[in-house]
Amino acid sequence: MYKTFAWGKSSKEAAFTPLTIERNCAGDDDVTFDIKYCGICHTDVHHTNNDFGVTQYPIVPGHELAGLVTAVGKNVSNIKVGDKVGVGCICDSCLDCDSCQDGFENACSKGMTMTYCFPIKHGHLKTNTGYTLGGYSGSHTVNSRFIIMIPEDYPLEAAGPIFCAAITMYSPLVHWKAKNGGMNIGIVGIGGL
Repeated sequence: MYKTFAWGKSSKEAAFTPLTIERNCAGDDDVTFDIKYCGICHTDVHHTNNDFGVTQYPIVPGHELAGLVTAVGKNVSNIKVGDKVGVGCICDSCLDCDSCQDGFENACSKGMTMTYCFPIKHGHLKTNTGYTLGGYSGSHTVNSRFIIMIPEDYPLEAAGPIFCAAITMYSPLVHWKAKNGGMNIGIVGIGGL
């Protein structure tokens, strides 16, 4: 485990304050990165205010993480120290079920793990709280399967929202083969779409 700084709330009524949190060091299949930017999603506001009734305190929100790799596990060959990377709203899953094996970790039969305020259950992550702590922090460690490479020429400060609202719209376009054009489509949504 290592310590890093974070911004979070100790209760619904509390203001955001600096915190010290602990995360797991990079294992053989993991990547650790310094968080340089983290987008602010309205979901962060809902969770910090316990609007859904499931918030665990202290909470460190943030699921639009962008930063630079500082450590990679020995089994990670496609990511290197210094790479620009990000993590979105999912940071773990069982990695073994059919859905995970097919790249649909969001449909993990044993349940995916959200990037913050979610119970740690698959054994790949550790924090000092027993639940996930998000990107309003100095660094993060996750299994390399949950790392998203950011192109070298893409501005790091603009990458965070790509991992939330943008992927929410892009994934269905890819799934329904609409990304190549030639189709009439409509997108209906509420919120950050």
